[in-house]
Amino acid sequence: MFIIRWILGRIILTLNFIFAPKKPRRPQAEQAALDAQTQGLSLYQYPACPFCVKVRRAVRRQGLNIATIDAKQAANKDTLVSQGGKLQVPCLRIETDGQVKWLYESSEIIDYLELKFA
Repeated sequence: MFIIRWILGRIILTLNFIFAPKKPRRPQAEQAALDAQTQGLSLYQYPACPFCVKVRRAVRRQGLNIATIDAKQAANKDTLVSQGGKLQVPCLRIETDGQVKWLYESSEIIDYLELKFA
């Protein structure tokens, strides 16, 4: 089973690389303002997870600079479980005004990003 998942993961990453969506071109000031708004966002993800790839593609399509955190590393996994409540990726950590919200499910994350930054 490990070999099948590994092979499928590599296929997903290769196809994502080949058919990566283009980032929108914005004036530098507008992009800097957008970057400031996304400062409190971080995406916990696995590199070859198809749902994580779906979210990363949506982030790229919108031209957002959101920090990605590899949830396979022990420290990041512990943070995800202890603060977020469960080990599930993709997970968007939203920090605003000192409050932290954890958003799971790829379609909910994409809907949130489109609503907030479209």
